[in-house]
Amino acid sequence: MTQDVEMKDHQTPSHSVASALPSTLQHLKDIASLIESGAHTKEVRRIGRAVRLTMGLRHKLTAPVLSAFLDFAFAPGSETYKQLSAYLPKDDEHAMEVDSAPSAKQAPTKHSSPELEIFCYLLVLLFLIDLKKYNEAKACSSASIARLKSINRRTLDVLSSRLYFYYSYSYELTGDLAEIRGNLLALHRIATLRHDELGQETLLNLLLRNYLHYNLYDQAEKLRSKAPRFEAHSNQQFCRYLFYLGKIRTIQLEYTDAKESLLQAARKAPIAAQGFRIQCNKWAVLVRLLLGEIPERTIFVRRGMEKALRPYFELTNAVRIGDLELFKTVADKFSSSFNTDGTHNLIVRLRHNVIRTGLRNISISYSRISLTDVAKKLRLDTANPVADAESIVAKAIRDGAVDATLDHENGWMVSKETGDIYSTNEPQIAFNSRIAFCLNMHNEAVRALRYPPNTQEDKETAEKRRERQQQEQELAKHIAEEDDDDF
Repeated sequence: MTQDVEMKDHQTPSHSVASALPSTLQHLKDIASLIESGAHTKEVRRIGRAVRLTMGLRHKLTAPVLSAFLDFAFAPGSETYKQLSAYLPKDDEHAMEVDSAPSAKQAPTKHSSPELEIFCYLLVLLFLIDLKKYNEAKACSSASIARLKSINRRTLDVLSSRLYFYYSYSYELTGDLAEIRGNLLALHRIATLRHDELGQETLLNLLLRNYLHYNLYDQAEKLRSKAPRFEAHSNQQFCRYLFYLGKIRTIQLEYTDAKESLLQAARKAPIAAQGFRIQCNKWAVLVRLLLGEIPERTIFVRRGMEKALRPYFELTNAVRIGDLELFKTVADKFSSSFNTDGTHNLIVRLRHNVIRTGLRNISISYSRISLTDVAKKLRLDTANPVADAESIVAKAIRDGAVDATLDHENGWMVSKETGDIYSTNEPQIAFNSRIAFCLNMHNEAVRALRYPPNTQEDKETAEKRRERQQQEQELAKHIAEEDDDDF
């Protein structure tokens, strides 16, 4: 159930340490200067760009590179320098190579800005998680969160949201997610008081994930319904929110709203977030089956999803046919996969839909059929199958799933003649849903065109702006040439 949703870069073979260190270290220094300039001009977009560039360098981070960067960012005797250096493994041979590298001879900055300090925390935390040193990552993330609580700057919002995510992720990797629930609630309250909207949506998603990890759906819904409303600033966080909302709505039997949320999350998710889109499609398939719909075959044959969605494809086939025996076989065959995905309870709910689908096929095929034959065709394995078949038929007729009548005296189900569907309101309902979908998409596109106001106090000249943009483009191009950023 808690599979998620971290979007990592693919690991690629690294070059020799001697050749890789100078370029990687120089890139980090360029990113640090970008953060410093963004903090000085209070332009948050520069810091967001610096974070995206950092993700492209993630798999190149090594202990010598980070140690050299800490020497550049902090004075050697500062407490933050000592704290972060303690998390890095010592490697004398590589350290000597860094000292001899030409790019590492730059004098350290004596007074680092809070933005650069938090950025160093993020770099060390990413490095520890990639090395699978989860206990050290927990300690580093806790120290970074403690430092964040004492700083209130809007230029830190992008960096702090990333730290919140990896703070929760490091505790999730060690199975201690429940320990930080109270701290996450406190952080969400602080972000609300400071009007940190990006932090609010990040922490809200982390809290929802925390509750859903332990199947606390009622608490998750209470938090979601009472959380302050704000306009989404991050597409990633909005997708996660829609996914968690869809799961909550599914458990609460609100299948129509759940289907809309899950499909929207899958549609908005980045192409690189393959695991997240697979999870969205798994839940969306089950919700559509519970609604009585049959998903299209194209969903199960999408590139990279065939193997992961195979159990749900066979389950859909069993529901489509209405074969209760086949449904039980598929449920037992892939029970481990369903338990891992946290969808086993939804599979149990589907049994009634399988029976109803089989009954609908029977009513179409036969104008009149005895309840004994209905029980045999549905393969009801109960103590009194005829009585159960009678109650199932009666409920299906009352719910409108089957257009038939029940003859209790003779024990028959008599189907009515199929009328003209265009004389009913069904075409109008279908068109109305499509029009509403198109209007909703149009409104979202219009909202996406709105840009936040420019809060830059010191206006740049046209020449400086062109020079800055050219430097940023050259840095991004150089990183892209060495490594394909897979988001």
